Amino acid sequence: MPKVLILSDSHGWREEIEKIKERHQHEVDTMIHCGDSELAYDSNELSGIHKVRGNMDFDVQFPTELEVQSGPLHFLVVHGHLHQTNTTLMNVKYRAEELGANVVCFGHSHVPGVEKMDNTLFINPGSIHLPRAQFPGSYAILEADDLLEKVDVTFYTKDGQEIKKLAYQSSLNN
Repeated sequence: MPKVLILSDSHGWREEIEKIKERHQHEVDTMIHCGDSELAYDSNELSGIHKVRGNMDFDVQFPTELEVQSGPLHFLVVHGHLHQTNTTLMNVKYRAEELGANVVCFGHSHVPGVEKMDNTLFINPGSIHLPRAQFPGSYAILEADDLLEKVDVTFYTKDGQEIKKLAYQSSLNN
């Protein structure tokens, strides 16, 4: 059963990334950062995390998109600014289809949410530093069974408290 931590838009926060990593390091298989960390690509805080470049990241070592595999989950990770995710998911949906990805992780808007289109799951974990919605700073954990019959996305505050209103459950095998 893959379990993946997803965060984004930490905008220079170091200690908070470390705390989130420490809190979940023994329970997740994979960690993803969807950009705008504003840290160096090889910073200690981002070690062990799959990461992409956001519009506020200037280290050219960050890729603009990344594919990550965790069990049967095939992720496309982007920040979102290059795919106009603030206005539409269609551009990133087409890119996910080209790659055969069944999960897209992105940030940029600082608004947490999850949506399923066709057989692709789109997850924005929100921003741990500068939230722009009625919810506090947030990140997400995706957990799936090996057949993708049950896929859960749970959102948490930066302090690790579950945000129950954002909980999502679906399937990716139909």
